Amino acid sequence: MVEAKGPPGPSDPEQGVWQGRSVARRFVSPDGWTVLVGRTAEDNDVLSIQLASPPDFWYHVAGQPGSHVVVRNPERADRPPRDTERFAAGLAAGFSSARRGGRVAVHAARCEDVGKPRGLAPGKVTLRRYRTLQVEPIRPTEPE
Repeated sequence: MVEAKGPPGPSDPEQGVWQGRSVARRFVSPDGWTVLVGRTAEDNDVLSIQLASPPDFWYHVAGQPGSHVVVRNPERADRPPRDTERFAAGLAAGFSSARRGGRVAVHAARCEDVGKPRGLAPGKVTLRRYRTLQVEPIRPTEPE
């Protein structure tokens, strides 16, 4: 007997849930901002391209495999607070292959500057504009 599939579950960008499925670990920055960390390459695509909003902030370790990190920005601030930015960039370094490398380069962009051309492998994106930060990796034991 085949079970009928219903419609996908609800999405909740604040919790990192897309169509009823968790695609990200959720953390809260020192300033109280929601920070989402992708779990897999496919989840990174969903997080960065479908779940994130254009004014959200995006982080990824430079030139190495790792999780996409999105800082939710519902108030449409021009920049996140410094401690939130350092926290998010540290998570991007900590959830990457560079997590044991001391200070790590992390790209920072607005989600509106993150693109996914057809045919690009899962987890791979293009950036129109970005800045590069140097941070120490952070790998908390348990997300909030």
